[in-house]
Parts: sequence; C-alpha cells; structure tokens
Amino acid sequence: MSFTELGVSKEITKGLNELGIFTPTKIQAAAIPVLSRENIDFIGQAQTGTGKTAAFGLPILSKIDSKKEYIQALILAPTRELGQQIAKQLFKFTKYTEPVYTEAVYGGEKIDIQMTRLKRPTHIVVATPGRLIDLLNKKALDISKITTLVLDEADEMLSMGFKDELNIILKHTKGNRKIWLFSATMPSDLNEIITNYISKDALRVSIDKDEAVNTGIEHQFVTGDDNNKLDTLALFLKSQGKNRGIIFTRTKSAAKLLAKQLAAKNYEVGLLEGDMHQKDRDKVMRAFKNKTLRLLVATDVAARGIDVDNLAFVVHYQLPDQIEYYTHRSGRTARAGKTGISLVLVNQKELKRIWELEKELKIKFLKIK
Repeated sequence: MSFTELGVSKEITKGLNELGIFTPTKIQAAAIPVLSRENIDFIGQAQTGTGKTAAFGLPILSKIDSKKEYIQALILAPTRELGQQIAKQLFKFTKYTEPVYTEAVYGGEKIDIQMTRLKRPTHIVVATPGRLIDLLNKKALDISKITTLVLDEADEMLSMGFKDELNIILKHTKGNRKIWLFSATMPSDLNEIITNYISKDALRVSIDKDEAVNTGIEHQFVTGDDNNKLDTLALFLKSQGKNRGIIFTRTKSAAKLLAKQLAAKNYEVGLLEGDMHQKDRDKVMRAFKNKTLRLLVATDVAARGIDVDNLAFVVHYQLPDQIEYYTHRSGRTARAGKTGISLVLVNQKELKRIWELEKELKIKFLKIK
C-alpha cells in the first residue's frame, strides 16, 4: 500500500518520496488513515525504529489549519534529540505544502531564546515535559486551543522520571484535545496514565506485540572474565570492519573509562553520559551523525532519543538494570527494515540474565565463542 492510498496528500507524498520514504511501515499503515479521518484517542505500541514520527506526524499535518496562527498540536518527547528530530522531520514532510510552523522547545537551551521564537506564528510545538512546564509557568505559550496531544516514546518519558510533569500537562490540557500515545513497551506506570486520561473507547493498535524487540536484530552473547572484556570488545570491533555502532555501559564512570581506553586504541569514539554539558553532547552527536566518529560509548539515560541511520551493531558492555532498557538499547540497530547485531558481554555469574531476557522478551541468543 502507498501513502496516497492511506489518504496522505499528493504534496506530502512528494516530500516523503524525496526523503526516500515510499512504503508505509505497519504502524504507519494502521495509524495514518484512522488518525487523519477520525477524532479519537489512540494508543499505538510498536518497536523502536518503525517510523512512529510519520505515523502521528502525517495525521497532525493533515489536521492543521495553516491560516490559524495559534498552537493546534502539542507533541511531547523524552529528550532534546528526539524533539529536534521530530520537528526537523515535520519540516521536511511539508516541503511542498502550505507553510506549517513547528517550534521545538527543550532544556539545555536558554529559555529566553525559546520564548522569543514562540512569539512568532506557531502551529505545532514539540517539547520535553520539564521545559514545557517552565514555559507554561512563564505564560510564554498558550496550549488551550490544541486539538491533538501526542505522547511519543511514552515509556521512556516515565523511565526518565517525568511522571509528575506528564500528569500536570495532561490535567492542564483537559478539554477537546485528543491524546495519541505511542510507546515501545507498556509498563504499569503507563497503564495508570492511560486509565486516568485516555478515553475507554480509544483505538488500540499493537504491532508485533509479542516481538517487543525488532526481529531484524540478531542477539549474541560472549562469556568471559571481566578482566578480558576490553580485549573481547576489540576482537568484535575488528570483525566489524568499518561498521558503526553504539556501546552501552550501565554507569557513567564505566562509560568514561571505556571511551578513554578505546581512544587509546585509536578508535574514532565519542562519549555520551548524563553529566555532560548540552553543547558537548550536541558536538558528539553531530560528529556521530556525520560519520566522523565510528563508535559511541553511552549510558542508558544519555542515549535516549538517539536516532542514527545504518548502525550495524549495539554492544552491551554492561547489562542494563531493567529489561526495558535492553529493548531500547538494541532498538538503535536494525532500524527501518535493516538488520543488525546486539552483542552482550557477560561473566559466568551474569549468564542467568541472558536466560531472563530470552524468556521475558521472547528472543533467542546465539553464543559466540
């Protein structure tokens, strides 16, 4: 099925085709026709990297009246990177349409700059929850007339501690607005939000629900002594040639040390961890996206919202504390229908975690010697 058959306008389809997007993904095919035509609440569960931005972005664009110079839709995202990426994609989708003005607001940039930008005509706001509340407190924007509120990567927003902020925003926007919630996983905290704020008649769509993890990913593990972990990683990286990927650690200190050790071995490596200044973080992400860096060493929180094309692998140098984090980490590879490797480095004591992941996520790990 084509985007035109889903009801997407010729102008937007032309913009999509220029971006190399020709065939809708499963979540897009399920969401776009309904959300474009109907006035309903929606809950969509789909793996990371399946094109959720277009699944909610195209219906939003079809509902915007560009002649009305006020905010008509609000999209909440867990991180600055994801917020910027959504705003950029909406801009690209509308290359051949009437101008639709989108503003992204997030922490890490001076609030005064964002307040000035919001004085211009704005149809869509993409925001991180904390910064949106700061702006509402300063009366810097009016979201009383929005007709659509999107919660993107809702599970990540909760795991990052935004539950209170989400409750405040959801209460603040009560009225005629419809809520479209998109998430890779459905933790219990999320069910609470769904019960309290989303209509009982909401349309629910689960794409490959029994496959929380993308089936294009090959899951592998290597057992060994912690002292030999760096050598094991170096062997794997050598086997990957010039392929690019992300290496995850559980702690900031481990991320810093590993990035130094890899740099000493002459790898083009960048570091992303929670204590970094935003400008340093942006610099690393630019270099990684521009392929100046081959590798990124990251902690779970620091890596939220990363979306980089054509990553061949993800390495779990340390296993995450929560099973959901494994889903989010491994979802950084095998995006947009491609394949990829998710490699876990474990010692003998941690082997039982591999069996837990297999059972919980219904995946199979291949042991690598």
